[in-house]
Amino acid sequence: MASNTLKDMNSLHVTEKISDCKASLTKPCVGKMNGKSEDRPLPNSASLDSSDPKVAEAEKPEPEKAIVEVEYIDSENLDNVDDADTVLKSVLAGLESKDWISVCDALNNVRRLSIFHKEAMLHMLEKVIPLVVKSLKNPRSAVCKTACMTSADIFSAYNNHITDLLEPLLTQLLLKSSQDKRFVCEAAEKALTAMTKYVSPTLLLPKLQPCLKNRNPRIRAKASLCFSRSVPRLGVEGIKEYGIDKLVQAAASQLSDQLPESREAARTVLLELQTVYEKAHPLINPETSSSSSPEEEQIAEAEPVTWEIFCQSKLSALSAQAVLRVTNVVTVNAREGLVTTGSSSSSQL
Repeated sequence: MASNTLKDMNSLHVTEKISDCKASLTKPCVGKMNGKSEDRPLPNSASLDSSDPKVAEAEKPEPEKAIVEVEYIDSENLDNVDDADTVLKSVLAGLESKDWISVCDALNNVRRLSIFHKEAMLHMLEKVIPLVVKSLKNPRSAVCKTACMTSADIFSAYNNHITDLLEPLLTQLLLKSSQDKRFVCEAAEKALTAMTKYVSPTLLLPKLQPCLKNRNPRIRAKASLCFSRSVPRLGVEGIKEYGIDKLVQAAASQLSDQLPESREAARTVLLELQTVYEKAHPLINPETSSSSSPEEEQIAEAEPVTWEIFCQSKLSALSAQAVLRVTNVVTVNAREGLVTTGSSSSSQL
């Protein structure tokens, strides 16, 4: 009897436990999230119904994003516009668009107009070039590269007509050629090459010289390369008119620059200037005053100023020494030192 009662108690206890567990399944679960106690009810079976439009919308896969590829067309492969007047009226709005694809299309239209209708767009350059500069500042690389290609075509078409608008364009091209993605840098360098090819060096060099003192060494290096390409285009007479002393001083300042590109460009310029200087001899001594007598002028012409003396008269001692070292000119003191050393060594023998 006692054993049967014990069995009944055990079965009752287990049944109550099971019933408690079943009852607990219908209650919301209480737990902790982020250190705070909060109720987390089980999901309602009705909410999982696929017929619910919200659930059906959530289950739909996200639409695939369209991939837009920009085609970079070389200048010689550009086609003429169908209606130049219509494009001229819409090109400014396209350049100001917030849609980068529309901006690229407008930039390519600027290129077409520059090539096929440059006279028609000439009066719009004051508005077009600032918008091209704005595109060069665009964070999207495709817009930047297209703007660089547009700059090259503008230089090729309008030459000296844009010198008054050149400074902001030059600054951005130097910046893009020195610190951007590789394909953008290459496009910017091509634009700078076109600039030094088509813009008069007499007008371009005054714009370039301040860039040689830029705080950014990479910008200085790119400006030095442009400087080295522009100076030979002056020719002998152009260098004399511009002032060979100004050019020598500008090039000498780059010999001690941080980057080797600047130093190498400076060497190229100085060797060119040395050649021009020696071709232009005889020259009047720079220390000779303009009120010299005819006899003194004849003496000055009989004893032309050498490249060595010229550099020493126009540069500081250290700069002159650096320039003469680059142009392979041995100073008088160095020659005398070599002679003295040689004579003393021979006497010791």
